[in-house]
Amino acid sequence: MTARPTHTLCPNAPVPLLPSEGQIGVIAPAGPAALDTRKAVQWMRARGYTLKVFPGVYETSGYLAGSDDVRLNDLHAAFADREVDAIICLRGGYGTPRLLDRIDFDLLRNNAKPFIGYSDITALHLAISRYAGFVTFHGPLLNADLLGNRQPPTEFSFFNMLSGEVKAGSVLAHPKAYPLTTIEPGIAHGRLLGGNLSMIAATMGTPYEIDAEGVILFIEDINEPLYRIDRLLTHLRLAGTLHKLRGVLVGDVAGVEVTALERLLKQTFEPLQIPVLSGWRSGHCDPNLTLPMGALVKLDAGNKVLVLEQDVVTR
Repeated sequence: MTARPTHTLCPNAPVPLLPSEGQIGVIAPAGPAALDTRKAVQWMRARGYTLKVFPGVYETSGYLAGSDDVRLNDLHAAFADREVDAIICLRGGYGTPRLLDRIDFDLLRNNAKPFIGYSDITALHLAISRYAGFVTFHGPLLNADLLGNRQPPTEFSFFNMLSGEVKAGSVLAHPKAYPLTTIEPGIAHGRLLGGNLSMIAATMGTPYEIDAEGVILFIEDINEPLYRIDRLLTHLRLAGTLHKLRGVLVGDVAGVEVTALERLLKQTFEPLQIPVLSGWRSGHCDPNLTLPMGALVKLDAGNKVLVLEQDVVTR
């Protein structure tokens, strides 16, 4: 079984790679977290990189890391800074949707560079893909993942992707210790896009909703019981989003019993006759593998393989 043919996709553009001895900027566009700056700087230095911490990282405004102005200014400043080679988010939580209608997407497009995060950061991945047109990375957060001593594949996948070691034609590595499950077999080619399922659903009906036509949808979530996952997927189905897809890659859905989740996925996607692969270790999990959002990929659900079909960074 193969996915239904759709229009030819325009891939998101690659971004400059993270050079050795490059500088990584950290911003907090969503929720606050206490950063051990000394630990973070030493961690990056041990791997050959320098770290630049933007001011909003040290601010707190209730459940937000500083005011909307502060967080937006840091986002713009990090992209505009010619000395910053990549941008990583401090944490998720909530806050990025509040910034979407104020972002200068021309500034981002003209200063494209690797941008990394997940969870609430999904809103930025979707918006950048649609309005700035370059690849971003669903990958580790600084505090919870890189400084949180995740298993080695988290760090390896992160630096391997950003340094250009993963090229067009590469099979994306997945730890053998975590078996994948074919929900629906088949092969599909498309643009990989998505992230946190709750955030994908929350942006529906706005100018920043996922452009799902011909996409291979990636989804993950945490702290959502099975009936809420059902509700979120049903929302996307009723909105017509699922019918536009070429395939689905399911990441970690933390807190949901695996067999029950797989049954729900089967019920949801079998009628669409598109390939679905489940169990990919990306999201609120350990290890947390980096995925290129907006990039062309091949999903072979039957053989449990994800292949990158374009370069995502350039030299």
